[in-house]
Amino acid sequence: MTKLSGPMLAPANGQAPDSAVVLLHGYGSDGNDLIGLAPHWQDALPGAIFVSPHAPEPAGMIGAGFQWFAIDFGGDRLASRQTGVLKARPILEEFLNELWTQTGIAPERTVLVGFSQGAMMALHVGMALPQRLMGVVGFSGAFLAPEGFAAGATNGTPVCLVHGDMDDVVEPARSDEAAAELKAAGVDVAYHVSRGVGHGIAPDGLGFATQFLVDQAAK
Repeated sequence: MTKLSGPMLAPANGQAPDSAVVLLHGYGSDGNDLIGLAPHWQDALPGAIFVSPHAPEPAGMIGAGFQWFAIDFGGDRLASRQTGVLKARPILEEFLNELWTQTGIAPERTVLVGFSQGAMMALHVGMALPQRLMGVVGFSGAFLAPEGFAAGATNGTPVCLVHGDMDDVVEPARSDEAAAELKAAGVDVAYHVSRGVGHGIAPDGLGFATQFLVDQAAK
């Protein structure tokens, strides 16, 4: 199976890590992109190690970046998302299990964060794992529910969703739908819409996600 690797940032307090934040980039990008979120969150999680793996495949349509799964731009994008997320899931799960084994960090002290395609992976895997995570943060993404996902069958992981209302890459309605489906299953959801923002992370959305992390770390 493909092994993931990418940039890492050690805990700001200089001690052994007591938590982990795994950052999953979007289509056509790489781990060097989302690791840029780490400095914004080190005050909130001074004992956290930040890891931003490159996705497992070269992006089919854009430059030299990577993809978690291929997108059928000329056909059924929904179908490619559904099959692609399921194919990539075991690779990300193996990465997480190895991270936990190597560091001794518990799943409940781990946050999955994703942007766009990475958010789709973070939300799906975060809800599919048998263990409860500290949280999942999805920026500008969509939710593909894992098999058996329903009320009473969730792992208890809280979720933060952030989306720009002017996003023309991933429709804002995808996060509306995700919030509704997650809440219906009993998931604790924090949801923020960034007004006048396209396919990106605005300061207000970043601040909302930061407060979510602060709240979860305090529990």
